[in-house]
Amino acid sequence: MRYVPPDSATRDSFHAGTCADAYRFLGAHRLYMDGEDYYSFAVWAPNARAVSVVGEFNGWSVAWSPMEKQYDGIWEKRLPARLFTPESDPDRFSYENAAELLLNYKYAIQGPDGQWHEKADPFAFRSERTPNTASRLCDLDGFTWHDQAWMAERARKNWYRSPVNIYELHLGSWRRHEDGRYLSYEELGDELIPYLLDMGYTHVEFLPVMEHPFDGSWGYQVTGFYAPTAWFGAPWDFARLIDRLHQAGIGVFLDWVPAHFPRDEAGLRRFDGTPLFEHPDPRRGDMPQWGTHFFDYGRGEVRSFMLSNACFWLEYYHADGLRCDAVSSMLYLDFCREPGQWLPNEDGSNLNHEAIRFLKELNTAVYARYPGAQTIAEESSAYPMVTWPISDGGLGFGFKWNMGWMNDMLSYVEMDPLYRRYHHEKLTFSLMYAFSENYVLPFSHDEVVHGKRSMLDKQPGDLWRKFAGLRALYGYQTAHPGKKLLFMGGEFGQFIEWKDNAPLDWFLLSYERHPNLQTCVREMNRFYRSTPAFYEIDDSWDGFEWLNADDRDRSVVAFERRDQAGNAVVCVTNFTPANYEDYRLPLTADGILTEALNTDDERYAGSGVRNVSPIRTEREPCAGKPFSAVLRLPPLATVYFTFDKLVAKEDGQAEHD
Repeated sequence: MRYVPPDSATRDSFHAGTCADAYRFLGAHRLYMDGEDYYSFAVWAPNARAVSVVGEFNGWSVAWSPMEKQYDGIWEKRLPARLFTPESDPDRFSYENAAELLLNYKYAIQGPDGQWHEKADPFAFRSERTPNTASRLCDLDGFTWHDQAWMAERARKNWYRSPVNIYELHLGSWRRHEDGRYLSYEELGDELIPYLLDMGYTHVEFLPVMEHPFDGSWGYQVTGFYAPTAWFGAPWDFARLIDRLHQAGIGVFLDWVPAHFPRDEAGLRRFDGTPLFEHPDPRRGDMPQWGTHFFDYGRGEVRSFMLSNACFWLEYYHADGLRCDAVSSMLYLDFCREPGQWLPNEDGSNLNHEAIRFLKELNTAVYARYPGAQTIAEESSAYPMVTWPISDGGLGFGFKWNMGWMNDMLSYVEMDPLYRRYHHEKLTFSLMYAFSENYVLPFSHDEVVHGKRSMLDKQPGDLWRKFAGLRALYGYQTAHPGKKLLFMGGEFGQFIEWKDNAPLDWFLLSYERHPNLQTCVREMNRFYRSTPAFYEIDDSWDGFEWLNADDRDRSVVAFERRDQAGNAVVCVTNFTPANYEDYRLPLTADGILTEALNTDDERYAGSGVRNVSPIRTEREPCAGKPFSAVLRLPPLATVYFTFDKLVAKEDGQAEHD
């Protein structure tokens, strides 16, 4: 990326916290000056005594390339580009030759105490492969995108009225080579794109791809906020992966970590020898439970750093959205802290007003600059109006993970079916608040680790019941209001917990039931995408009506989903292993039910209890509804029926509505 020199207004905006493109002048950039190529280096370190650019090109000498401090605490240095190649041939600067060049560098920073520390560039676009920690020079301007059709369609589409079905994926453990090596970004594209197309997902969400020093953090402890991890290839390889996904019609969400950063020496911690990115008071700046530091959003430069970071991934990598991790930890000063471990506001309250201000500024910038892009909050508290417009007092996110629904559903399905009748409210309570936010229904990576068991193993009973119960659960998720997310492996019944250091157990597809589950998920995904009643009205009662929410004795729930044209799909889930041959279903109108998908189908390794013929309603009131129909309700299953409603004519006959 070519250097864009900042004027005084740009510098002022960086310090004020309103700069959304600080990456254009901070960090390392190519610059053509006086007939020669240079690299311009710039780093914010206001409390440092001295700063030098060090690297392979100068033998890591702090004396060789001292930087000059500007009036606003930013240090700058320009070095001839020829220093970074063994030969003075500018044609050698290419993606293919990059490995041969002397591209590694750091900032050697002398703090107020006189001690020197080597720090990676906070704005570096590329990093060394861990466990090494140096930054690498990188020119992002050489990549050519081919996703113009996708980006134009994204900008036009109303995503609140469109299907959004997300496959959550960890790059290092989805698949690997037989010898355990990672797939490259290019190889991931070769494998992943046809799989997503076949399975019917609309989006993929990558766990954090930003460079991180410890693989076991899954990317949630970031040191290279602007650098895609080098484990799978170069930055342009990652760009090519997104470009290919877009050309295939698949959106890409990136998991983004705006709350905290690790304590690694080469990272942001005490960057200039003082607490700079973190709050100086540990009651505000430390997260003991995670062993990390919180960003100090009271500092304008920190707000500009992270605001620019969000915009960077959307601008230069064409990401379709950011799933914002751990938003609750940003909203509350006492998040995961005991009394005495946190510093309240002057009035004794616990809201982090500075972080809240940042989140609003973030969402304002994203939705103004990147049409069709989304921000998605992982927010686990009852903080109000997370997805409401800022003008109405909200935070301005596009979507929010429905953690309450997820926790209720998982605790419910882990019970023996015998006891589910005593906890029926866990199935129905979500509709008390389902339309208060724009929700995503997640079964995420966090729910299949640390002793929580896999999605399949959460189900009680023998193998038949486990698979049947999981199919029923996925059917309920697909029909319930809200967009969808499933972590990799859940679609074919990964039996053991997710392990980040090994690939998924794809060999299970050679055994019975696992491929059947995968087929069921594939066909549910396709039904979801082709059925507007399941996605057009996710945010109001206009698209949802309970048919029977109170059948706790049989652990059955039934509801109707409707699209904007009034077309209806009836969804019934039986959460017990009992088979009900003559189940009377309450209905809102006269009409004909036709079974469209049944998770008990023999093709899915179910028992094959089906409603083969269309079912005509009866004028027999049931559960407060004027009509009803008698159907076969299979064990541990979800069944979808298209509902062709009829209206009465004056002669007493009926016609289609």
